[in-house]
Amino acid sequence: MKPIVRVNNLGKLYRIGERRAGYDTLRESIVRAVRAPLKNLVNQNGRRSSNTIWALKHVSFDVAPGEVVGIIGSNGAGKSTLLKLLSRITEPTEGTIELYGRLASLLEVGTGFHPELTGRENVYLNGAILGMRKVEIDRKFDEIVAFAELEKFLDTPVKHYSSGMYMRLAFAVASHLEPEILLVDEVLAVGDAAFQKKCLGKMGEVAKHGRTVLFVSHNLTAVKSLCRRTLRLDKGQLVDAGNTEQVILNYIQSGTQTSKERHWDDPSSAPGSSDVRLHHISITPVAQDPDLPITVQTPVRFEAAFWNYVPDAVLNFSIVLYNIEGVPVFNTGSGARDFPAGLVRGSFVIPGDFLNDDTYTVRILIVKDTSIALLDMSEVLMFDVQDANREGNWYGKWIGIVRPKFDWHLSVETTPLQDLHPVKSSV
Repeated sequence: MKPIVRVNNLGKLYRIGERRAGYDTLRESIVRAVRAPLKNLVNQNGRRSSNTIWALKHVSFDVAPGEVVGIIGSNGAGKSTLLKLLSRITEPTEGTIELYGRLASLLEVGTGFHPELTGRENVYLNGAILGMRKVEIDRKFDEIVAFAELEKFLDTPVKHYSSGMYMRLAFAVASHLEPEILLVDEVLAVGDAAFQKKCLGKMGEVAKHGRTVLFVSHNLTAVKSLCRRTLRLDKGQLVDAGNTEQVILNYIQSGTQTSKERHWDDPSSAPGSSDVRLHHISITPVAQDPDLPITVQTPVRFEAAFWNYVPDAVLNFSIVLYNIEGVPVFNTGSGARDFPAGLVRGSFVIPGDFLNDDTYTVRILIVKDTSIALLDMSEVLMFDVQDANREGNWYGKWIGIVRPKFDWHLSVETTPLQDLHPVKSSV
């Protein structure tokens, strides 16, 4: 099958430096042009300086018609640059891109919208940019408005829209005007949870109709649910491609560095503010050598301490646990109470037979008066929970984020075998 997207040896080089404000005079332009080669030749140490960076380098892949492809990678990996090149927002430094279909992209909130035009007018403007005739836009118009849920604001200039309203209308236009290729960046994070779910459902519907979707996201759960194939970028290069489950697993394993304990002995350099500063946080197995691995059967103790500098402050000290895909497992807190100034300590135990085998990250929050976050620190700890040793055959990973071991009560009513009449199935 002929690909609908073909990328060959793609590269994008950017020059590092500040963007000049305003316009140069002719004299300033000439001086800057003369100085530029000299800046590239030497730096203060007499060595050749490098004021350029390859955002992408030697990237090649094909996408088949109707395929939904995920694109993942850490911040700065080149994901958004790739979509901007595919969207023709910017030109590649090297390599080629071949597109065999009409393309719509949702890369930034309000991309392609004119702020002085109303929502209604921007729907028709975007449709015209996509090459659609007015009769086609008319046919889809009511669906777009209903999806965006912006009927009351349709004739308001979009410059008065919030970022969430912008995103609703932009996604509704991009997904309903029937492009053969749809590019979606992490812009969905702007919307609320309900609308994000609605957008993900719409992308799945778009894919079922045979259109092609390239989806960039840090939400690995969403990538898993939508994409059979995924590309992983790292430092501008394509380092992995294939089955989504395997690519995500490789990505997680490549970046996993566990840290089960952190200390800050000097308050001046500790995380926090003039109100509170974190002293230490740790997770250790209960009644077990701390050097042994934590398994699903191991009880673990969380301990943390912080300096409180506000006398009689009403504080809530809480921990949020996430699995490696960023899905929150639970949130537990001390409850709001008065704390005197001093070193505040807290701990709790997660019992054995509760967590599933996975890699987890810890977020710590200290909230004043139930509403003011004095400290909010994500990924302060990272730790692994391994499966326990098993006998016999095992069919795979236990389903679910947690795997609690409840007390089951079973009973059997004994019946003579001759009184049992199994139902015979007919072929």
